[in-house]
Amino acid sequence: MNNCLRGRNTDDYDMKLTLDMGITFSQFSVLMLSVMLYFKKRRHMIKSNHACQPSEERGKMEHIRDKELTGQFSFRTVFFPMFFVVLSLCMSTSAVVHAKTIIASGAKLQGDHKQISFAIALSKKVPIKVFTLAKPYRVVIDLPEVKFRFPAGLGRKGRGLVSAYRYGLFARGKSRIVIDAKVPVLVKQAYVRAGNGQQPAKMFIKLVKTTSSIFALNLTKRILMKELEPEEPKVLARKVAPVIPSTKKGQAATKTKRSDDKRPVIIIDPGHGGVDPGAIGSKGSLEKDVVLSFSRVLRKALIATGRYRVEMTRDTDIYIPLHGRVNYGRNKGGSLFISIHADSISRRRRRRHRVRGASVYILSESSSDEEAQALARLENRSDIIAGVELPESDNPVSSILIDLAQRETNALSLMFARLQIKQMRGKVRLHDTKTRSAGFRVLKAPDIPSILLELGYLSSKYDERNLKSSKWRRKMASAIVKAVRSFFNQRVARNPY
Repeated sequence: MNNCLRGRNTDDYDMKLTLDMGITFSQFSVLMLSVMLYFKKRRHMIKSNHACQPSEERGKMEHIRDKELTGQFSFRTVFFPMFFVVLSLCMSTSAVVHAKTIIASGAKLQGDHKQISFAIALSKKVPIKVFTLAKPYRVVIDLPEVKFRFPAGLGRKGRGLVSAYRYGLFARGKSRIVIDAKVPVLVKQAYVRAGNGQQPAKMFIKLVKTTSSIFALNLTKRILMKELEPEEPKVLARKVAPVIPSTKKGQAATKTKRSDDKRPVIIIDPGHGGVDPGAIGSKGSLEKDVVLSFSRVLRKALIATGRYRVEMTRDTDIYIPLHGRVNYGRNKGGSLFISIHADSISRRRRRRHRVRGASVYILSESSSDEEAQALARLENRSDIIAGVELPESDNPVSSILIDLAQRETNALSLMFARLQIKQMRGKVRLHDTKTRSAGFRVLKAPDIPSILLELGYLSSKYDERNLKSSKWRRKMASAIVKAVRSFFNQRVARNPY
């Protein structure tokens, strides 16, 4: 039964419980009631037929009736115990699921520009880890995986020392809350108090204003302590090497099968996720949700062709760091990388220019225009929004080698971007018919042609409606599939193998 419940929204358990036999509890109840009504009607028919029979035949019918009624009695003795056993089992399963799921049911900021407290109500006491980050000033709270049941929009407006805060799934089994501070702050208190019968558990964080020098000193202490901890092995993107088939006996059959599959690998990268919501639409749609839904449609369309293997950097509402997305594409042997996003602009500009439509971007150290530069700056802040410490820059030698490898890759990226615009023209609305470029960190795989596709503007009510339309999603996905096919056809034609 646990396998049937895994991965479902706990909000549904009270109303719809899934049984091992593959039917819901409500369906089972209706089935049992229907069978009971059938036997009740059958019993009534037997009695009626018996009353209408001539006296000479009643002796025979009495024997048949006794058998029927005995069967009815046997059914009842089995039905009612079975019904209540299943009911109890389902309710106990629901209780177990709710007991395992940690719920955050509310959050509150109290204070001013000198000190402020941040409190969250939790269903149970959990361990937390709190630390600060600079450039910009942030307070990061890590805790076990939590289901946040907050009102929509909570955290977008701050108070006192806090300008805003965000929350969401940061990694499997790990949630994160990121508090944006207006000035340098120190964590004066941080604890979780256990709940009782009347009050829920409570996480309490108290922040006080400090100077930039004291903030930097505390940050340095944390970094030094971190360096003393045993370091976990990490796989960096620049250290990824091509997979060489092994000739040893006992090699896993799955590896051999994958190496024999010569189909191109398409990497779909739904932007943002988890603690990073991305752009917010005019009707409240979140970019992270919109692009994930579209990416699933695109994956289905690409797989349906039978020409490609398709991988997604994320398939749930979870945050993946920018360098982690690049690493994922390289580790999967990606042949093409498509990062899916949705843009947004300020209300003031929206009144002046009704900006909407799709755009295609590629990597370039020099931006094609100011808007592309601003967008790249915004997208590159994704790690900052999620409370991720930015990785150190590569050494000069590595940078030179990567630049050399990336020249050919950039040419292929430009080719695919132009094919993508060609396929979209006339089918969906375009914001710009030209390829744009900027320094997007998510497109920096040196050996994978990569584009960033802005599906539209969530700040436009028309684009937001399209992005949530199944018909529009299929139309856009079809245009991408055709562009992918043209891209690989042209590559084969130029360099047959």
